[in-house]
Amino acid sequence: MIDSILQINKQFVAEKAYEPYVTDKYPAKKLAILTCMDTRLTELLPKALGLKNGDAKIIKNAGGLILSETDSAIRSLLVAIYELGVNEVMVIHHSTCGACHMSYREFRPHMLEKGISEEILSEWEKKGVADWLEGFHNTEASVRRTVAAIINHPLVPQSVTVRGFIIDSTTGELSEIV
Repeated sequence: MIDSILQINKQFVAEKAYEPYVTDKYPAKKLAILTCMDTRLTELLPKALGLKNGDAKIIKNAGGLILSETDSAIRSLLVAIYELGVNEVMVIHHSTCGACHMSYREFRPHMLEKGISEEILSEWEKKGVADWLEGFHNTEASVRRTVAAIINHPLVPQSVTVRGFIIDSTTGELSEIV
């Protein structure tokens, strides 16, 4: 697959197909979006929001979550705020999210099947891997927790607007949660 993608990329560059996407690093709408990495959202989310290339910083991870005060999602938001001029943040989770049912208990046998040893898993269990790989069970509550984590973060200025939504994974319809 990667070799095929590399061939497509060579053709893309040779034909200068990138020209319609040229922009700078600053989000034109001063907006950052924290969302899930779900493939259904790749094109649906920007189109449903009327965004084009360069309009917003889109930060994606499994579930669109903030797990700690120092995780990569909050780091990316801080960079967006302080380096790139972002003054509004949208947290957008989605319907039928796989993170809603994610658990280490389900991952563990798959990890063993793919060659991760019991010894390594035992070490990681002591480090709290079960909590780290746990998803959420209520999407609305997860949106509320994520918004609260951003608003209450000591390094996020109070002047930044943070709102939370759920997007329908099929239609793109947004429902505001908080």
